[in-house]
Amino acid sequence: MVFSSLLFLFRFLPVMLIIYFAAPRRLRNGILFLGSLFFYGWGEPVYIVLLLFSTAVDYTHGKLIGRFREEGKEAGARAALISSMVINLGLLGFFKYFSGLPLPVGISFYTFQTMSYTIDVYRGNARVQNNIVAFGAYVSMFPQLIAGPIVRYSTIEEELTGRRESESQFALGVRYFVIGLGKKVLLANQMGALWTEIQGIMQPDRSVFMAWMGIFAFGMQIYYDFSGYSDMAVGLGHMFGFHFPENFHYPYMAESITDFWRRWHISLGTWFKEYVYIPLGGNKKGKMRQVFNIMVVWTLTGIWHGAGLNYLLWGVYFGVLLLIEKLYLGRFIKKWPSLLRHGYAMVLVYLGWVLFVHEDMGQGIRFLGELFGFGASMEMTGRTWYLFVYNFPLMICCAAGASGYVSVLAGKVFGIKGEEEIEEGLTLGKGVAAALFAAAVLVVTTAYLVNAGYNPFLYFRF
Repeated sequence: MVFSSLLFLFRFLPVMLIIYFAAPRRLRNGILFLGSLFFYGWGEPVYIVLLLFSTAVDYTHGKLIGRFREEGKEAGARAALISSMVINLGLLGFFKYFSGLPLPVGISFYTFQTMSYTIDVYRGNARVQNNIVAFGAYVSMFPQLIAGPIVRYSTIEEELTGRRESESQFALGVRYFVIGLGKKVLLANQMGALWTEIQGIMQPDRSVFMAWMGIFAFGMQIYYDFSGYSDMAVGLGHMFGFHFPENFHYPYMAESITDFWRRWHISLGTWFKEYVYIPLGGNKKGKMRQVFNIMVVWTLTGIWHGAGLNYLLWGVYFGVLLLIEKLYLGRFIKKWPSLLRHGYAMVLVYLGWVLFVHEDMGQGIRFLGELFGFGASMEMTGRTWYLFVYNFPLMICCAAGASGYVSVLAGKVFGIKGEEEIEEGLTLGKGVAAALFAAAVLVVTTAYLVNAGYNPFLYFRF
């Protein structure tokens, strides 16, 4: 089950909300836990067992770490932590890289979440959770179960048992959710259809401009697909009283590769920083060790996305670029004009998407050549003109949305500024305008979904 489906929008979610808010507070974690298991099991019920096993493993190991710490047995606590990590990474590695079985949806996300719990308990950054229902609700929470953001246990530790839902927070959640839904259905899906069409055109019939238009379309598809899903997850979290972290912050406005990765998939970058980069020594043990640590992180980042060689090379590619900026180029980039900095970053990011999207490396190399005139026509063919003119308004909308200017405009018109709304509140006029806007987006996206023949979700496979 995915958020951008009629089944979720008009059956699962309304029923879940009614049952959740009709129940006493002491039962709400249990309802969230059971509802999330139902959500997860709708598509692949056999993997509910795996999700429950992961929950039990980390709940038990958290208890063991706490007990050993109380008894002053540091070696026992460390052994429990290592045991938890071996089991978690073993399961992730088996299903993602070695088994040949269908990949359990969301395993990369919930594995990292459960690991954050045991690590934080071991470090003393989180208390042991003694209520397995509350812990199960954290692990299986359907808003961010299958595609993040990766929510560290310490982030919502207090909210698991002490949250207080409110009307203003619920309304904010609805707006987040509807905006994310619009990103996914109205922008990501349409850009994905363009990319699929260009991929299907035989190489001799593709032009250089068409190739660039295609990789632009994929870049926009993956951005609006993933950031839209993250917005929906954050919105659903608000509806149920949780505050999930921001996962994207206009990455296509970045002016360096370093800046891009501060803005893209923020929760994954934060996880690797807190649990891999800093424990390895970060930048505290000299330049050579820092180089090693960065390359370890980015190799793992690539592998996290999949077992294909393209993902490994994609991670290494960005690791090398980040090192070049950090050690040599960064001080010069700062002196460049803003437009030049932005163009430099975007060209390298989109070249990276060529690696990412082509699991067949031969196809990827050929497509990369097409971008620079090898094996593709330099002329604007009739097919190229047709695709460009037909999709130009959509591409402009995508570029404008990714720039952040639309968000600024929405803030001025509708008063949508973020979580500070909860404290400040909206004027009546802006509140009505925001509600009408959300309703309009929901109606349009529903109309698209009724006739949808193309509604993929890219991060299912990660």
